[in-house]
Amino acid sequence: MGTGTEIGRVRGLGSAKEGAHHWWIQRLTAGSNLLLMLWFLFSLLRLPHYDYATVIAWLSGPMGAVPMILLVASTFWHFRLGLQVVIEDYQHDESRVVMLVLLNFYTLAMAAFAIFAILKIAFTGGAV
Repeated sequence: MGTGTEIGRVRGLGSAKEGAHHWWIQRLTAGSNLLLMLWFLFSLLRLPHYDYATVIAWLSGPMGAVPMILLVASTFWHFRLGLQVVIEDYQHDESRVVMLVLLNFYTLAMAAFAIFAILKIAFTGGAV
């Protein structure tokens, strides 16, 4: 079969061959977000108190910090994938590339700040 119309091939409007991979990764991150959020909720419910010291003590251990870092990474990756689709679908001029670059910088920076905060708590116990 064909690969689209002649004018579509000339304009570069054919398949990018990336849709299935993008769709699959978005579904995997959605599944990991579900499992990690369930872990997060059940872990919080199992805490004896909800004061600052108890939460910091819980997050200082590896059973709190490692899944929390995985949750942050998975959530920001899923966020990036979803907004990438929105930008690609609705932004049609040259600003699309700028928006995608800004999206990448924003998600990377926010994930890095969140992971840094978790690691600081894990390694210092929340000491200032």
